[in-house]
Amino acid sequence: MFGEFHAEGVFMQRVLLGMLTPSSNTVLEPVTSEILRDIPNASAHFGRFAVTRIALSQGALSQFSTPEVIKAAELLAHARCQVIGWSGTSSSWLGFDSDERLCQSIHSTTGAKACTSVLAINEILKKTSAQRIALVSPYLDDVQEAIVRNYRAAGFNLVSERHLGLEDNYSFSEVTSEQLIQMSRDVASAKPDAILIMCTNLFGAPLVPVLEAELGIPVYDSVSAVVWKALCLAGVDTRSILSWGRLFKELS
Repeated sequence: MFGEFHAEGVFMQRVLLGMLTPSSNTVLEPVTSEILRDIPNASAHFGRFAVTRIALSQGALSQFSTPEVIKAAELLAHARCQVIGWSGTSSSWLGFDSDERLCQSIHSTTGAKACTSVLAINEILKKTSAQRIALVSPYLDDVQEAIVRNYRAAGFNLVSERHLGLEDNYSFSEVTSEQLIQMSRDVASAKPDAILIMCTNLFGAPLVPVLEAELGIPVYDSVSAVVWKALCLAGVDTRSILSWGRLFKELS
């Protein structure tokens, strides 16, 4: 029957998750689909809008104009996605309220529940009482400084950070595992309560279990965070997701 999924003789209601995607991102789609592999009745569906550069210039900032995002969300609504997530981290430098307004706009326009990577990360930090945080990203100096300011203004103690000074969004996907592991090791020396991998075009999520085992510190990745929140909003118990770190096992 339409709207149901058959597995081992049991009919389950399908869970359709929509993910808004920067046009030059090549990471979040395969990673999101891999995370959902442990939930056979859940599937991810992606809507792109134009994002090619991450900077604080007017042209770069205008890529995240709400009307453009909403157009993509409306197309995902055609697929009857129960939840639509923004799998991107723009509000980390634009201000968290920009994601709050975006979620309101998505819900009022499409009727779907809405979430974002950054708001999910912030919720996770509050749920786990993580105050001392460390930040890993690929971004330019001024973008990273804006992220640091926003987290400190929100009451977090940002104790360490590493970034790569990159602007081209596609280039983020070519950052190596070795680079991400070393950056995480570097910030871990400050003994934070949690490490944030801030960018949905980094292959951070597959490294989370390895990093957590080595460092003994929770690592929250941007792609994983929005998938976790979307599943929660859809009423799915995330503890069935294996091999993607403490987040899915400990918070649901």
